[in-house]
Amino acid sequence: MNEARLEALINEAGAWLYGTEVANENGKAIFRVYLASKDGVDLNLCTKVTNIISPILDLDPPVSGPYTLEVSSPGLERKLTNPRQYKYSIGENVRIKTAEGTVEGKLIEASDEGIVVESKDDNHLIKYAQILKGRTYVIW
Repeated sequence: MNEARLEALINEAGAWLYGTEVANENGKAIFRVYLASKDGVDLNLCTKVTNIISPILDLDPPVSGPYTLEVSSPGLERKLTNPRQYKYSIGENVRIKTAEGTVEGKLIEASDEGIVVESKDDNHLIKYAQILKGRTYVIW
């Protein structure tokens, strides 16, 4: 199934597609679908999305061979890999690694070209092409 179709089905359920991944654990394929929602992601939403996308994935599998479908929230601390994920994470604490070093602070802006991170001492404009690794983090 292509990502645009998957995203459209998830939007109908009142959520957004945060991302997908295929993992192999104990020799078994797992297709993970991560959701985001302005009201948060709970078990009811995950069940609703599973019930919508599972029959479609049966007809158009995301991987070859048997697999397990998992639908969940991406979690509090998560990898950021594309502009959509950065846009969903505005207002959260982020740790961004570039060739020049690491920037930590609050993500205050995300566009199609890059992000702005507010740190203790300055605002940092970072283009996506400069980002080696990005993730959210929680101060406990």
